[in-house]
Amino acid sequence: MIKRVIRGGITLLGAVFGYGVYLLFLYVAPQIAIIDIDNWTQLHKSILAIVLAIIFGILFFILTPLFQKVSSRVAHSVENEIKHLAWQDLLSGTIGLIMGLIIASLISLAFAGIENSYLRVAFTILTYIIFIWLGVVVGGRRGREMIRSVGAMRRSIIGRGGKPKSGGDATPKILDTSVIIDGRIADIMKTGFIEGNIVIPEFVLVELRHIADSSDGLKRNRGRRGLDILNKIQTEYGIQIYNTDSEKALEDIPEVDVKLLKLAQIMNGKVVTNDFNLNKVAVIKGVEVLNINELANTLKPVVLPGEEMTLFLVKEGKEQGQAVAYLDDGTMIVVEDGKRYIGQTIAVVVSSVLQTSAGRMIFARTKQGAR
Repeated sequence: MIKRVIRGGITLLGAVFGYGVYLLFLYVAPQIAIIDIDNWTQLHKSILAIVLAIIFGILFFILTPLFQKVSSRVAHSVENEIKHLAWQDLLSGTIGLIMGLIIASLISLAFAGIENSYLRVAFTILTYIIFIWLGVVVGGRRGREMIRSVGAMRRSIIGRGGKPKSGGDATPKILDTSVIIDGRIADIMKTGFIEGNIVIPEFVLVELRHIADSSDGLKRNRGRRGLDILNKIQTEYGIQIYNTDSEKALEDIPEVDVKLLKLAQIMNGKVVTNDFNLNKVAVIKGVEVLNINELANTLKPVVLPGEEMTLFLVKEGKEQGQAVAYLDDGTMIVVEDGKRYIGQTIAVVVSSVLQTSAGRMIFARTKQGAR
């Protein structure tokens, strides 16, 4: 019954559309001077109106299943879009809608001179449709960037507790899974060296949950540690969980690292990580990276060849006669002739320092062997 009523309504709409075509014909025909309708009687005009209404009514009746199928798909698509719509997109789309309505109302004033009321209404409706669509589309795409910029500017001016900051970098900092699990990011944020909006992409959060639910005990502990760090950052500093479902450019990218770099390009942000391989790929992609390991290596005390140090030799080295010791920051020191002193605290002289992207390694000799 409902389908019949809908089909009847669409058929009636087709008849009205056909009558509108008839009115358009009456307006256009004298302008183009192809058909002379001045000698037409009212009967001729009425017959043409009825014929066009019947033709378009039948056409709409036949196309009703297609209309229903298309409208169902559109409704389903709109429902999915609204379901995964971020509040930033909703706000920016609403602002774009309002701006489109204002522009359309101003432009529609130009149609006041059209004598035919049906055409005047048709042109007005078409203008509103076009500018509302443009407003929503442009507002949805560009509005989020404007909201993010305003929010970042506000955060750069107002710090924690409402105290003014001395400066601020509004560039979003996007955290990856490795840097969250590592945990040092919380201490770095505590010092105030990282400013701007802290962003956790939703797919990173999902990966972290999967790690926390892993059957492997080590992975599970790392994942839970990451979630604890995340909660700490959220409580003390506030973070933005970025809903990436609305980013069409990320839909067909399966790898988390590639998604992360693509999101950084979209947001014009910086990736915070301690993943060496991700760092190298980011350089190729032209994405700025803040590497926690590089920061830690930079902050280690400078050791120069010829300096004397007192070390506790822990274990045997890889090569014959070598022993290994560690500084307080975890830097490994290889003592060339220290095997016989393992388990003792001795004085050594630095012979060379090897700095790599993975860290720093110091080579030394016992003070007796250096003489």
